[in-house]
Amino acid sequence: AVGRLDQDTTGMLLLSDDGQFLHKMNSPKHHVPKIYRVTCAEPITAAQLQGLREGVVLNDAPEPVRVAAEQTAPNELLLTLTQGKYHQVKRMLAAVGNHVSALHRAQIGELALPADLALGQWRWLTSAELDLLDSASKPAA
Repeated sequence: AVGRLDQDTTGMLLLSDDGQFLHKMNSPKHHVPKIYRVTCAEPITAAQLQGLREGVVLNDAPEPVRVAAEQTAPNELLLTLTQGKYHQVKRMLAAVGNHVSALHRAQIGELALPADLALGQWRWLTSAELDLLDSASKPAA
């Protein structure tokens, strides 16, 4: 699997038996972005948004962890991660003083979860979609 989702998280999972593909999609050194739609319990403040962008210290990371964050509604964010740590989004929001009430992985690389794919459904990827994912993988320089 590419990534994991917590029991209370929805969204895109990619499954494959191609080890090289899985490594490219999962490895932090390839910088494949994963975009999450986050619904927060409280309205997001400018200070919280700034804190997420500048970085918060998590107990398993010596350096501050930063994310690209875009506020889309008073209680909603789009967060882009290239490396996921255990419950990272939830812990980051808690660190800036908010709480995640819903979390949804909307996109991996340039591939967005199709809006017409119902919860729990799956389908095969097209060649064009695989090419999109392949182009998202950029090893660190």
